[in-house]
Amino acid sequence: MGANDPPDMDEVGMKATFDARPIHRVYVDGFYMDKTDVTNAQFAEFVKATSYVTVAERTPRPEDFPGAPPENLIAGGVVFSPPNHAVPLNNHLQWWSYAKGANWRHPSGPKSNIQGKEDYPVVQVAYEDATAYAKWAGERLPTEAEWEFAARGGQAGKPFVWGDDFRPKGKWMANTHQGHFPNTDTGEDGFVGSSPVTHYPANLYGLYDMAGNVWQWTIDWYRPDYYAHLAAAGGVTRNPQGPETPLDPAEPAEPKKVHRGGSYLCTDQYCSRYIVGTRGKGEVSTGTNHLGFRCVMTRQQWAAKQ
Repeated sequence: MGANDPPDMDEVGMKATFDARPIHRVYVDGFYMDKTDVTNAQFAEFVKATSYVTVAERTPRPEDFPGAPPENLIAGGVVFSPPNHAVPLNNHLQWWSYAKGANWRHPSGPKSNIQGKEDYPVVQVAYEDATAYAKWAGERLPTEAEWEFAARGGQAGKPFVWGDDFRPKGKWMANTHQGHFPNTDTGEDGFVGSSPVTHYPANLYGLYDMAGNVWQWTIDWYRPDYYAHLAAAGGVTRNPQGPETPLDPAEPAEPKKVHRGGSYLCTDQYCSRYIVGTRGKGEVSTGTNHLGFRCVMTRQQWAAKQ
């Protein structure tokens, strides 16, 4: 597990791998994984069956946000809102904003919708929402180790889930960002924003979108030093479950889980999470319009479903 800097990575892009080192060995028991991210259609079925209300659809409670002005306690989600001009890449708040009324049905705000996008990944899901769906489906979210094992598709030491080259023979292999980040996405890969879940090639295990489209939740708490801890222990770590407690030094009060898989916003100019082994992070109660999830099952869970 883990990643080194590819030889052509610039200084900004190298930030994607600082917490993905050192490379270390793990073992995971056999498991089953969804071929795709959970789609809008699948999540709609869950909501219809359970009347579930996502975190983004709930009005924040004053006791959960002490000191927040009442006018700020509104239901919504975090949305990519690119500026119309180039900006320094030292403050992500220049291209992210909180949008009233943004949720899984309206990923970019109340004027957006998912009509005709039933086979697109569901987004604007907080960690709680993803685990609720997984429980209903008789599954669970993957550990970070399971996710990376599956993403590699049986290939070891490759920078991408499909091999050594980002665009083999000029072919787009994942939904990522083209153009100048964050203000211009040229859509050279066919999409500006997310794409249907099976549009790009699957990896050698038959799994789609393990390196682009939308990020995916895992069950592991995030700590940047976790891999160093595993490596220091030596040998092969069996079925790692992540650290016992979270810590993001940049926001130590915010409990965060690990995100994996890259998204349609990933670029070597800023965020190169399409490099297999790299790690993302997200506060557990926050959904965005480039974050989804997929589920896994143990052999026993799979057998019980048959």
